[in-house]
Amino acid sequence: MSTPLFESQLHSLPLIQRGKVRDLYAVDDQHLLIVATDRLSAFDVILPTPIPDKGAVLTALSNFWFKFTQSIIPNHLAAITLEDVLPDSTEFQQAQGRSVIVKKLKPLPVEAVVRGYLAGSGWKDYQNRGAICGITLPQGLQLAQLLPAPIYTPSSKAEVGQHDENIEFADTTALIGDSLAEQVREISLEIYSQARDYAAARGIIIADTKFEFGLDSHDQLVLIDEVLTPDSSRFWPIDQYQIGISPPSFDKQFVRDYLETLNWKKTPPGPVLPPDIIDKTAAKYREAQQRLTVI
Repeated sequence: MSTPLFESQLHSLPLIQRGKVRDLYAVDDQHLLIVATDRLSAFDVILPTPIPDKGAVLTALSNFWFKFTQSIIPNHLAAITLEDVLPDSTEFQQAQGRSVIVKKLKPLPVEAVVRGYLAGSGWKDYQNRGAICGITLPQGLQLAQLLPAPIYTPSSKAEVGQHDENIEFADTTALIGDSLAEQVREISLEIYSQARDYAAARGIIIADTKFEFGLDSHDQLVLIDEVLTPDSSRFWPIDQYQIGISPPSFDKQFVRDYLETLNWKKTPPGPVLPPDIIDKTAAKYREAQQRLTVI
């Protein structure tokens, strides 16, 4: 494992912002450098303890899926190398393996969420209302149950430290217009369906996932941010899946479970993680990458 990177320090480029995980730098008027750090957020709080190699895993998985989906929709990756952007060897080594140079686009104000199984906030909404984002579901479904068909359940995009909120499809049409909202829904469901089948052949259930999109200068829809990673998706091992319980997942579930045992109010600052939780979480991220990308 490499030395974990909690916060990048690239002084040759202007820093635009630090998100929950990614640091964003300006390259020029048309391009950005995105550095995936090893930061981890839980319950929308950035924890003080980084997870070794997490940023590299997220970058490798996203790049794999960008290639996988390029026949469905163009993505934000630019044909510029990291060497072109960071000629300083120290800065290059800091960003190598965890960074992408992308086209500067106009992000849509919607999180495109697709659910194939009943879990997370969708399970809570179903228990309270029998529906998710205005989509009524059959009665009597259980936790982690396969839905009759994948559903598109968008959410709002919150600032760092704030909570995304599930919204109805009509809300997305008010935000971005009927035609674009329909296009986002259709493409999101298509990407999910193809990725679900691919992952299932490698022993992973993609229970749900979140996509983000932007528009280029010609108002063409483009896939951006990250794609089908343990941070943006719920991955379950097929051999441990059963209806009625929350299956183990290839992400920060070890962290969430540990935090639930603490007397912590889920507000900043977050608690320091013990070594065993760090090691188990890092191992799960790497296992997801191995299963999905190693042929």
